[in-house]
Amino acid sequence: MLRTLRNIARLLRIARILARHDVLFLLEKLQVAEFVMLAARMASRRGRPGRPGQRLARALEEAGPSFIKLGQALSTRSDLLGEELSADLSELQDSLPPFSGTESRAAMEAEFGQPVDTLFASFDDHAIATASIAQVHFATTTDGREVAVKVLRPEIEAAFNRDLDMFLWMAELLEAARPELRRFKPVEMVNTLAETVTLEMDLRFEAAAAAELAENFEDDPTFNIPGVDWQRTGRRVLTTERILGLSLDDRDAVQKAGHDPEQVMEKAAAAFFNQVFRDGFFHADLHPGNLFVTEDGSVAVVDFGIMGRLDTRTRRHLGEMLVSFLTRNYRRAAEVHFEAGWIPADRSVDAFTQACRSIAEPILDRPQNEISIARLLGQLFQVAETFQMEVQPQLLLLQKTMLVAEGTARKLCPDANLWIMARPLMESWLTENLGPDARIREAARDLGEAAARLPRLLDDLERGAALLAGGGIRLHPETVKAMGGGGRQGVPVGLLLLAAIALLAFVLIN
Repeated sequence: MLRTLRNIARLLRIARILARHDVLFLLEKLQVAEFVMLAARMASRRGRPGRPGQRLARALEEAGPSFIKLGQALSTRSDLLGEELSADLSELQDSLPPFSGTESRAAMEAEFGQPVDTLFASFDDHAIATASIAQVHFATTTDGREVAVKVLRPEIEAAFNRDLDMFLWMAELLEAARPELRRFKPVEMVNTLAETVTLEMDLRFEAAAAAELAENFEDDPTFNIPGVDWQRTGRRVLTTERILGLSLDDRDAVQKAGHDPEQVMEKAAAAFFNQVFRDGFFHADLHPGNLFVTEDGSVAVVDFGIMGRLDTRTRRHLGEMLVSFLTRNYRRAAEVHFEAGWIPADRSVDAFTQACRSIAEPILDRPQNEISIARLLGQLFQVAETFQMEVQPQLLLLQKTMLVAEGTARKLCPDANLWIMARPLMESWLTENLGPDARIREAARDLGEAAARLPRLLDDLERGAALLAGGGIRLHPETVKAMGGGGRQGVPVGLLLLAAIALLAFVLIN
């Protein structure tokens, strides 16, 4: 009861903010807590400037850090909010006023148990970048290295925990009150958001993500990831190598520095492709403030708080689906959805093929530089309700990342297309991972894994047989009779047990 009262009070405060920006439609769509809506309508201001999505973005920024993160998560859900609203939310600025350099110094001293002056030869109290969770300062280490120091906001954990509890409470209420919306997995969505935020608020995880990404690109000089200073990194402080470069979307500055924008974009496209398909571990916040062109013309990336992962199976399905769309093979694009299990088997492949064509043709029929695969995926997710397509959280995050990456690439190179550049890489990857040789390698690997499990399986069967023989497993007389142990027409118990053991072995091996 206390939790409910606390969350209702918090929801009322948020509803008033939504009302001031004339975006109560967000709560109206949910159709829960009607009494909150009635109270909030009294404070509603009609006729506020901007599109609904722009007004909603401003309201979420006013509501605080947790709601900025919620808005960013909702920006991936065009299936819920529609394309225009999602696109507006994708431009939500993850920024808040900076906190003082004194507070940053206090956080570092608490984290490392020593004065800042012993850690750094110089530390700039002025933050050069601020966000909802942390801000960044430039500094120089005692051994002369230039670094960027990221520090969490004071009391940010308590603020997020309070709001995430309200989000979960609302998601649970929504699933209970409106069962038809359960397929959108609101509780799972909030839990995913909570996991993401928890990782973001422990900067050691971000450091580990940077190190893993750097390891994946260790032999690629065209894509740079700043090194982590582990001695000056902790739960609330992250210190990395300082990246010097030009913002990747500043075409004029890139050209003036003597770099070919198209060549830079090719490097960025290859890096993005390799993250998603080769490694299954990708940077999920590729806005212009995180991407730079360095002096030698390579691409550099910073800020590893939001990362995504795709397993091998999902990568294969995704790659084949994208190539099928790019080659206008809509039948194959539809079949991939069924093979992946994203759409129930009782749906019509022909009907979904028609849906794929209706979505893709208006997008693919545009000039090459205007083709947006991210928009295609976004519209594809919107047909989920008709075909009961299961929401794939990992693909939603990727779709959001693709949308931002496409926008950044278009500013750098307006006449080119990120995906057309990456298509040869994708086709080569699919040949390597879906061709006959790949299937033979996969079959050999599966056989090896099955062989490795076989001794344990035999041990388990032997123990089971020993238990049965020693009376450790007792069958009810009626069960024995039902199995045919006492009749002429029955099947011998031993034969049934042997069949069961064989079936169990088959299941475990396959």
